[in-house]
Amino acid sequence: MTQRTENSNQRASDPILTPAPRLSAGVMAIALSGAAFLAACGQAAVPKELNDAREAYAVAKVGPPAELAPAQLEEGRQALERAEASFDKNKDKPETVDLSYVALRQIQVAESAAALQTAKRDEAAATKEAADLQSELQKATEAALNRTEAALAKERQNASKTKAELEQERQARLEAEKKLSAALASLEKIAQVKEEARGVVITLSGSVLFESGKYELLPIAQSKLDEVAQALKDQGYKKIIVEGHTDSRGGDDANLTLSQRRADSVRTYLVSRGIDSAKITSVGIGEARPVADNNSTEGRANNRRVELVVTPE
Repeated sequence: MTQRTENSNQRASDPILTPAPRLSAGVMAIALSGAAFLAACGQAAVPKELNDAREAYAVAKVGPPAELAPAQLEEGRQALERAEASFDKNKDKPETVDLSYVALRQIQVAESAAALQTAKRDEAAATKEAADLQSELQKATEAALNRTEAALAKERQNASKTKAELEQERQARLEAEKKLSAALASLEKIAQVKEEARGVVITLSGSVLFESGKYELLPIAQSKLDEVAQALKDQGYKKIIVEGHTDSRGGDDANLTLSQRRADSVRTYLVSRGIDSAKITSVGIGEARPVADNNSTEGRANNRRVELVVTPE
């Protein structure tokens, strides 16, 4: 009896373990939605005007307004702080919206002021650049004018100098022509003188210069060559070629050698009389250029000759 009572008491004191009731999916969704609604009710949405003011200030504080309109930007920052404080206190009430709008407009004022300063700075820079370009253009124009004036002055000077030089050259040419005429007239008394494309050709008869078959100058030849040398020095010359010629008697090689030696003899004598050795050369032609018929005594005498081909100055 007693034992049964103790067991009955023990069952009465033990907690009754019953399984927790399961919630259906619909009930769970309603519960979550309610929680979200309660959270939304506890946090007010940020007004659009405040967000716009925040974004505008974030851009302005790293842009031109920070440098060019710092005072206006500072007023915008303070206005934004007042709007933020109102939002913390009053959430999205009209007062917060109004303060946010004021902050946005103040920041926009700073942006406008910065844009104006930028325009003024650009205008000043453009004005300075235009002035610099104008100054450079003026300097370049003056320099060009100075160069032109200097060139004209030099041309006038050169023209005057050229005129004087031309007159001097004309006088010198006249003097040279007089000397040449006098020299040619003197030479024509002792030699045959003619002008050819290759120069003035002075022909001396071989019978006057040499004995037959020899190349040593005769005494009379020396006298004639003295006059030739003097005439050449009087008229002036750039170059003289002494050519030795023979008739057709004898072998070709012998005639060529004889003509070369005769030309050398004449050259050597003229150099001894003051003709520039650097301007006179000798060459043996042999019988290759006859000027007359070798079948007659007179023709052979004409072919035995020495020719001086002179290039005047």
